Amino acid sequence: MTVADELTPETPEGDAEEPIKQRKNGLYPGVSDELAENMKSGWADTELRDLEPVPQAAETAARRAALSARFPGERLVVPAGNLKVRSNDTDYPFRASVEYAYLTGNQTEDGVLVLEPTADGHRETLYLLPRSDRENGEFWLSGQGELWVGRRHSLTEAGTLYGIPASDVRELADALREATGPVRVVRGHDAGIEAALTDKVTAERDEELRVVLSEMRLVKDDFEVAELQKAVDSTVRGFEDVVKVLDKAEATSERYIEGTFFLRARVEGNDVGYGTIAAAGPHACTLHWVRNDGPVRSGDLLLLDAGVETHTYYTADVTRTLPVDGRFTEIQKKIYDAVYDAQEAGIAAVQPGAKYRDFHDAAQRVLTERLVEWGLVEGPVERVLELGLQRRWTLHGTGHMLGMDVHDCAAARTETYVEGVLEPGMVLTVEPGLYFQADDLTVPEEYRGIGVRIEDDILVTRDGNRNLSAALPRRSDEVESWMASLKG
Repeated sequence: MTVADELTPETPEGDAEEPIKQRKNGLYPGVSDELAENMKSGWADTELRDLEPVPQAAETAARRAALSARFPGERLVVPAGNLKVRSNDTDYPFRASVEYAYLTGNQTEDGVLVLEPTADGHRETLYLLPRSDRENGEFWLSGQGELWVGRRHSLTEAGTLYGIPASDVRELADALREATGPVRVVRGHDAGIEAALTDKVTAERDEELRVVLSEMRLVKDDFEVAELQKAVDSTVRGFEDVVKVLDKAEATSERYIEGTFFLRARVEGNDVGYGTIAAAGPHACTLHWVRNDGPVRSGDLLLLDAGVETHTYYTADVTRTLPVDGRFTEIQKKIYDAVYDAQEAGIAAVQPGAKYRDFHDAAQRVLTERLVEWGLVEGPVERVLELGLQRRWTLHGTGHMLGMDVHDCAAARTETYVEGVLEPGMVLTVEPGLYFQADDLTVPEEYRGIGVRIEDDILVTRDGNRNLSAALPRRSDEVESWMASLKG
């Protein structure tokens, strides 16, 4: 007698647990009872009993306390999310929702943080998948079993690591269906959890929770600043790696640049924080050029916009525009220096108490002055700025908040973000650019196909700012000297 194509776990009578499905065209048609029994025993005890809390445990506890204070008497549900299918039976690498990782430090799929209201705050529970079941064969028969994808932490281990009591997430949906009282959930990450709460939540109330969690991240704590610096430091090394292999990129394509940077990101971090922009020649005029399949030619510029993401999800976001052969041409230097001057003005405007918009306005003014000076747009400067005419060549805003998302705090209210005031602990990018499209007939031919952006990650301090990415040269002559030293 053999177990059929679908191995049905032994469950109590009346319990309808889903069977463990086998691959349709697998080479083994089933599992014998003898093998199934054999696989249940003979395994060592691997429980980890000497774990320490994750490094950010104190910070995540403080964040949960602050969130609890914002929503007294309400149940708060924050999912990590589920695996997403890439194709057939392969999934994309999992990345937990920022809201969940920010509050817990945990990064595993299917996890859910629940804050249940009590008389004096909230009771916290971290709902997770427990270790794979060895009695029903899940650990070796399921595509997500431990012998296929690796060991999960036990619920006890998770409680130690994250400082939150852990329970089996497979029981959560039923519990939420029976829940009473006001509930809020962070939407868009776990359809099953949302379905269990469908008659208990409203879009407006859930959006308020998302906004609060976004605004909580506007000011970074010391742990976050240290992680961002770590991300930037790795990113600097990634840029150095790229400069050293530009000759190989010339022999292949922009993909060589992308791959070189990715190697540094995976060796020293979790991943890249966003799709690397390795834009050579006229591709530099495409703001989010991530195809990276074009040629790299001596005499052209390379716009490299890339960032390493740390193991705790904090990402750098740095851009340098580099002459492929190590030397700017006269027109390239003219445009580059204008962008550098604009960035200098923008960085100088990053001060505590300043309006968030100030750095953008300062950089745009410098770029507009140059465009008028070069005769590319008719002045005066104030008229051009009022009508936004410079945007034909500057295109984008001059920066954004940075953190666990490359465009962090995106759900924050406009009055606390774009219309807000800078505070110590905020981290933002300053990244002006000039882009002269290859088909732009309003500019002289020598400008066409040149795109320049310079971007750094700036921490607002009590007395001004600190450039976290200052280790990468910015001034044109310094860029040339730096490249020459790396090329030997």
